[in-house]
This record gives sequence, C-alpha cells and structure tokens, in this order.
Amino acid sequence: MGASAWKDDSVTTAIQQTPLPGVGMRYDFTTEEGLRVGVVHHRSGRRELFLCAAEDPDSARVTLDLTEDETRALIDVLGGSQIVENLTALRQEIEGLAIDWLTLDADSPYTGRTIGDGHIRTRTGVSVVAVVREMQAHPAPGPDFRMEAGDTLVVVGTAEGIEAVDGMLRAG
Repeated sequence: MGASAWKDDSVTTAIQQTPLPGVGMRYDFTTEEGLRVGVVHHRSGRRELFLCAAEDPDSARVTLDLTEDETRALIDVLGGSQIVENLTALRQEIEGLAIDWLTLDADSPYTGRTIGDGHIRTRTGVSVVAVVREMQAHPAPGPDFRMEAGDTLVVVGTAEGIEAVDGMLRAG
C-alpha cells in the first residue's frame, strides 16, 4: 500500500493506493468528517465509486458503478477538466518541448516490432520515454522493447516531431 498527496494552499489529502490482484487498483482517502471515499479502477476499465466508514473500507455504504462516460462527467463536475487544461497550458509554456501519449493500434505496422525497428528518434528527433501497457509503466524502454497493440507510448520532442511519430505509427 502506498500513498501520494494532492495539495492545495490549505489542505493536504493523502490518497491511499492499494493493489487488488486480479481486479485492479483501489484509491481512497478519508474526509474531515471521517468517511472514506474511494474508487476501484478495474482492469476492464470499469470504475466503482464507494463511500464507507474510515475504519472499514470493505463495508461500503454507497457503491456506484460508473461507465467511462460517467467517470468523465464526474471528473468535469469536480473540476478535473480545468486541471488538465492548466497542465496542457503549462506544457505549452516550455518552449519547443512537447509531450504526448500515442496509442499503438492493432493495425499499426509497428505492432510486434521493437522501438529500434522504427528508428523513431533517428527519423523524428522524438524520444519514447515510457510505454504504458495494461496499466503498468515501462520507463525508459530501450531499442529492443517490443511494442504491442494497445500500448501507449509517452513521447517527448517537438510538436512537429510528435506529429510525424503519430503518422508513422498509423501508416508506417
């Protein structure tokens, strides 16, 4: 079990992260009123929001199964879209540097090939700094890292270079 903290000027809230083998990951925190609020991120993509007593996270008072669209709507209501917009604006302020997440489709000519096979950095100047596969990050993958359908490549470079990588991944 790990914890991360989200902080604004007045409050620090510790978010507990608990792996659920075969299910996914549970994230929760305790409110000032002593209630535990959490979300179970299922490997299937389903999200389950729950509310329970702080001392017993397994006795949920309220449980809501949320679809992907409902999850996005809740994030919007809670202000999450504004946070993403602020992060995007911050990235744009770092002159000449762009970061993006590109998903490898099953019909990509690079599916089943290594990063080195694509000569991504040589052809575009863009670096693949991580690959996310099935909710697991593979930081700093080497040229022998084999890409699979559904992988998300975290890439860093110029905006033009990233557009070129996106085109390569789609068309070859």
